[in-house]
Amino acid sequence: MPLYECVFIARNDITQQQVEAIADQVAATLAEGGGEVRKREYWGLRSLAYRIKKNRKGHYMLLGLDTPPAALNEAERQLGLNEDVLRMLTVRVEAIDEAPSAVMSKRGGGEERDREKSFRGPRPAGRFGSGRGGRGDDREEFRARGRDEMEMPMGMEE
Repeated sequence: MPLYECVFIARNDITQQQVEAIADQVAATLAEGGGEVRKREYWGLRSLAYRIKKNRKGHYMLLGLDTPPAALNEAERQLGLNEDVLRMLTVRVEAIDEAPSAVMSKRGGGEERDREKSFRGPRPAGRFGSGRGGRGDDREEFRARGRDEMEMPMGMEE
């Protein structure tokens, strides 16, 4: 039988157990058609590159499948009908690698790296602000002048 890898992304507001239930549903559909799930990896809740159906994050799941094409078509149809599945992709492969995927081996610092990337730090003091707050006299041009020059209006020198 041909071998496939299927990755699907589920909505972020469901639990990990519900994602596992979706994978169980796929496994049951494949078993009815004479196939099986050889590999199953939950990659976790990850940020999406762009919004999909108003979601910024999604639960990723990888399935390694050994199944006839007819059973795979039915499983893909069921995934497409499921409201909790945002996207899915199935690719035919020569062999299913039993070792953890690259995503799982890199995962150790993945969440930490996402947090570091999202934090941009304090805004630098610059010339162009938001324009909302009144800056008063702390602008650079007023600080450069002496205090005496600012207090006396023009033409009123002693």
